[in-house]
Amino acid sequence: MKKNYILSILLIVVLCFSCTKTVDESFYLVVGDNLSKVELNTIDDLKTDLQKVITSEVKVVSEKEALPEHGTVFILGTPTSNALIQELAIQKNINLSTEIPGSRGGIWAKVNHKNHKNAIVIGGSDLQGLQYAIYDYSKDVLGIDPLEYWTGKTASKIDNEAVFNFTAKTIAPPKVPVLAYFENDVDELANYRGKLLEYDWETYTEMIDALVRMRYNAIQLFDMLGRPEFFIRPEYKKLKPDYQIDIDYIEKMIDYAQLKGMKVAVDFALGYQIHPMSADKADCWKTYKEDWLDAWRYYFEKTPLAKTDIFILRPRHQVWDWKYESTCGESKIDVFNEVYAAFGKLVDEYKPNASKVLVCYSDGMEMWNEGFRPPTDWTVLWSDHGFGDFEHLPNTTDNYEFGTYMHAGYWLNHTVHNPYPNKVETIMKEMFETYNADKFCLVNGQNFRPFLLNLEAYSAVCNNPDTFNADAFYKDWTSRYFSEAAAHHAIASMKYLHEAQEGRKGYVEHLWEIREAVSYLSNAPIRRPGKTPIPFDYKRVIGDYDTTAHVAENLAKALTEAEQGYQIEPTDFYHAYILLPAQLYSDLVTFETTLHNMAKLKNQFEASKDITFLNEAKALLPSAKAQLDIIYKRRASGDLDDTWKDWYAIKNRRQNNGFPTNDMLSAIDENLNKITP
Repeated sequence: MKKNYILSILLIVVLCFSCTKTVDESFYLVVGDNLSKVELNTIDDLKTDLQKVITSEVKVVSEKEALPEHGTVFILGTPTSNALIQELAIQKNINLSTEIPGSRGGIWAKVNHKNHKNAIVIGGSDLQGLQYAIYDYSKDVLGIDPLEYWTGKTASKIDNEAVFNFTAKTIAPPKVPVLAYFENDVDELANYRGKLLEYDWETYTEMIDALVRMRYNAIQLFDMLGRPEFFIRPEYKKLKPDYQIDIDYIEKMIDYAQLKGMKVAVDFALGYQIHPMSADKADCWKTYKEDWLDAWRYYFEKTPLAKTDIFILRPRHQVWDWKYESTCGESKIDVFNEVYAAFGKLVDEYKPNASKVLVCYSDGMEMWNEGFRPPTDWTVLWSDHGFGDFEHLPNTTDNYEFGTYMHAGYWLNHTVHNPYPNKVETIMKEMFETYNADKFCLVNGQNFRPFLLNLEAYSAVCNNPDTFNADAFYKDWTSRYFSEAAAHHAIASMKYLHEAQEGRKGYVEHLWEIREAVSYLSNAPIRRPGKTPIPFDYKRVIGDYDTTAHVAENLAKALTEAEQGYQIEPTDFYHAYILLPAQLYSDLVTFETTLHNMAKLKNQFEASKDITFLNEAKALLPSAKAQLDIIYKRRASGDLDDTWKDWYAIKNRRQNNGFPTNDMLSAIDENLNKITP
């Protein structure tokens, strides 16, 4: 009897253990047999995202396999790639087709399908619609930060049932069908680690991944093709004397972007090291027309640029980024009417039906308003002045497809961002409403990480301008990373930082103003490689006094707000994105203000010959040296997170407008000491 009792107990334990073992808590991602490499890559991203927040196993399975009775099932794809999606649509269980919601649109739904109840459907009208549906789900339901690598914000664990915490949703196609990122002026990002003037693979791929999650569906490669400055300008030759473009690496970069579903855009300028044309052939079209055409053919036939999806051209000098000034008496409007027709024929020959885009940068807008017209199959992009606003507006769109070229960051402020979601809202809505400039948006992100806020703002307004509100965007964006109290100070600080850059001011602009002050204080011309020296002149310095004082006033407010927020929330990302930019900019302007005070005293001495003024100017030199030391130390320490060590290091900085040195202060000291009444 006792023996039978023990056997019964053991049998119950075994049976219970067996029951426990058969409970399936796995996640099944059901894919179609017609899925593309891009679709599979996106679904792999979802798998990775799920594995970050749940403990269950996640498996990718074919639509032809029987759905499990237990476990959590995701049915993923488009009506053309997954037969289950098509079947659900035919049965009216979901409202999805290639037309509904339409290109780049998608859905979330919960459905009962055959023997499985409550399956999750994430689908798209097309591939990109599926991508946005998946990435939005990861962000909104799973809590995955689309900028996780760049912000350090990681997702929290959730229970399995939390993946169902959503209501059915239709994701409408975005207002702007092509949102492209322009990798321009990225020297600091490319110098950050690895080979100088070349993205390391991790940085590049993480940038692409973040862009795709922000709904950017194209990238314009530029710097990484070997811009002329990198192998011609003395500053860059000193930085990297053996600079040589890696053709295979370029192709690898193109392939990765396309694998992530992004189209690759290229400005077919002719100065890249990938195949440079001599600059003396770039300012006379009628003489060197065949050289231009041969260079373009070489791109198509001998380089990875044959993989280009979107062909861009600017009506500018085709080697250097400056105005086209003919050396053989041509009208530049006539020249580029011919150039765009000729280049367009080459595109049609080599890549039929590819997109062609005219970027009316700088004088290109004046040319447009004076009658320049490419063939009508070119999309026209109107350019801002670098800080999100326009100096020129089109007098007509002339029935062309119109878009915009905007700056999330600009070369005058590429070290410290200029946050302007409010400007993004007003300017972009005006361009959409007044000029129908909603067919394409090219966004310049400079060295990317400091400009995440503006990059996402442009994405949001291009997605749905009707619902985009700058103040709400500010609140939503900061609440992703900071507590409510800290976010309040973060927003206030960023708004003051924007005010500090009113009138196209920026960190790099102040570097030039400092050179003007140093030039006057040391009685030495400003020397620039390959250009005529600029004589020292007090009048150059006078013009900087008022604007610098205005900048300093707003920076003081920005810094105060940033410090208060950091006291509430001393995190690495708050330091990196809110506090450090205000500190870096304040450090530089404080130093510049001291030089301005010295310049005023020197000028008073020159006018009065009163040695008191000269002595007072000399007495400020120790302060200037101490302030310059702070600048170097702050930039050397940079971010608190070791991931971004050396991000702001002077050795890695972009080579434009120089940088103040102790040698400059020594030259000032020497000059002031030799001046006599």
